[in-house]
Amino acid sequence: MYKFGTLVTKVKKDANDENKVYEMYYDYSEAVSKVKPHRILAINRAEKENIINVKIEVDNDRILEYLKKKNIKNDKSFCAPYIEEAVEDSFKRLIFPSVQREVRGDLTEKGMDSAIDNFGKNLESLLLTPPMKEKVVLAFDPGFVNGCKLAVVSKTGAYLDSLVIKPFLKNISEDSLKDCKLKVLALLKKYNVDVIAIGNGTASRESEKFCADLIKEYNLHCKYVIVSEAGASIYSASKIAIEEFPDLAVEKRSAVSIGRRLQDPLSELVKVPPEGIGVGLYQHDVAGKKLSESLDFVVSKAVNSVGVNVNTASSSLLKYVSGIKKNNIDKIISYRTEHGRINSREEIKKKKLLSDKVYEQAIGFLRITEGENILDQTGIHPESYDVALNLLKELNLNINDIGTSTLTEKLNNINIDDYIEKLNTDSYTLEDVVQSLKKPNRDPRDEMPQPILKSDVLTIDDLKIGMKLEGTVRNVIDFGAFVDIGLHNDGLVHISKISKDYIKHPSDVLSVGDIIECYVIKIDKDKEKVSLSLIEE
Repeated sequence: MYKFGTLVTKVKKDANDENKVYEMYYDYSEAVSKVKPHRILAINRAEKENIINVKIEVDNDRILEYLKKKNIKNDKSFCAPYIEEAVEDSFKRLIFPSVQREVRGDLTEKGMDSAIDNFGKNLESLLLTPPMKEKVVLAFDPGFVNGCKLAVVSKTGAYLDSLVIKPFLKNISEDSLKDCKLKVLALLKKYNVDVIAIGNGTASRESEKFCADLIKEYNLHCKYVIVSEAGASIYSASKIAIEEFPDLAVEKRSAVSIGRRLQDPLSELVKVPPEGIGVGLYQHDVAGKKLSESLDFVVSKAVNSVGVNVNTASSSLLKYVSGIKKNNIDKIISYRTEHGRINSREEIKKKKLLSDKVYEQAIGFLRITEGENILDQTGIHPESYDVALNLLKELNLNINDIGTSTLTEKLNNINIDDYIEKLNTDSYTLEDVVQSLKKPNRDPRDEMPQPILKSDVLTIDDLKIGMKLEGTVRNVIDFGAFVDIGLHNDGLVHISKISKDYIKHPSDVLSVGDIIECYVIKIDKDKEKVSLSLIEE
């Protein structure tokens, strides 16, 4: 069945598939050995929704011949016809259905493993989206009937103000629309807003046009950017959100979350259960526990690679720091509340905020900015402080030179191997120390391209075949990637249009959040779909 079987699907007579989501599986067949993971999950879902029948077809005669040969030793015996009948009956009634279930179960597991792996890569890329630092943000949570929820967030992520406007009501008068614009304009001017963050949900493109018109009409210097709002509604009704904003309505909390996602995606997205962020394919069809464990690991990896400011980190962020448990988080937050800021890693140790074992495991990921020791704001573990200080001494410099161009220049010219023995350390530790001394506040996200800021709208009517556009990768899946080019729907780049070279999976080339240049190759105005290519035709 694995080697020679064919997976066959047929549409059911009474199938209800209004939008023809599963049209390609109405009459479909593919070798079991070649079926792709994403197709397995799509077929499973279509079957579950009673759209199609699924079966595996094999060469029954070949299998029966094999089974008979195995079980009938003497075909001249009077028993042979009875055994032959038993073989045929057991194959049809018991063996075939059982093996078919087993093969389909294995295929489903293959599909799930691929989906989990794909989701994990996308989630990690999304979490490591570069933060837009030091910007006052107006968060714009779009909506039609219930209106758009707006919230102003300070440079440090603090909530400042909010309001609700309803610019997209049917038959809205010119005066009412102008009133909405003036209210938003007042907020922008009052708080000197740098950028508007628009959620990408319902009424997103209408909101984009509203903001673009506002910027143009009043000659404003601020720009806008589209932000993924996946999971914002989950956060807004959660215990964490209630604790953060007890006096704010649910929808306003959601708006604040959208604004903060632009300022620091990692710190905000860790407040949402990873499976609620929605950057995968068929994640709702995947076994919950297996998905959760995998995604938790991905979040921990992202958090620890960036590091956590121990004085500002929420409990949601701290829980992903390697080794830290709930009782440690409670102690840190209680201590901050009672004594104010923590001034050194040594203080954490002395005040027993972490046990010795947890301290050893976690302290390298906890940063203290503007504290007593500049090394506390780096990724250097306290166990390696001596290595750092002795290296500075070897270079005739001291701790005050950390982060300066003088030190960076000297470190760029040293041979790591010459210092391993001198400093009694290994190459991995020393390389880490060198990188941290060059950039004490290094953040791997800073080297990635910033989100695209815009001030005008693109419509499908503006597009022409061959047009070159800049876009943001929103989702990477087995058969391609969805790219936000500023339209209502994301454009699709099929895997065959990603690279001239052979690639096994789109994630070999693309990651969520990548800023890319692409070309329009097909426009379907009726379905509002656009096909893109990364290869210049």
